[in-house]
Amino acid sequence: QVQLVESGGGLVQAGGSLRLSCASSGTIFRIQRMGWYRQAPGNQRELVATIMDSGTTNYADSAKGRFTISAGNAKNTVSLQMNSLKPEDTAVYYCHALHDYSNYWGQGTQVTVSS
Repeated sequence: QVQLVESGGGLVQAGGSLRLSCASSGTIFRIQRMGWYRQAPGNQRELVATIMDSGTTNYADSAKGRFTISAGNAKNTVSLQMNSLKPEDTAVYYCHALHDYSNYWGQGTQVTVSS
């Protein structure tokens, strides 16, 4: 059973930056894929970015050029650097892990971008 804990959300003005981090526990093995999803009020949860254990990354079109996902120095950790934030980036951001054919989610961290 993998547990995920996010940190780093908050309130920022449009054009600003935030860095989200996600730490995992519950497995000694390398997690196959980790990533970030977000959900705004009234919307479905959507992909932001993912990173494979190989280092391969994938981004939603809305994140390309502004967000960077990276693996942390500690095993099974991931960060999301968000630059040039827009009000439409406002959402709860969730850390996700795919491990041993199971999906795991963190509790979410709120990101609010004011105009």
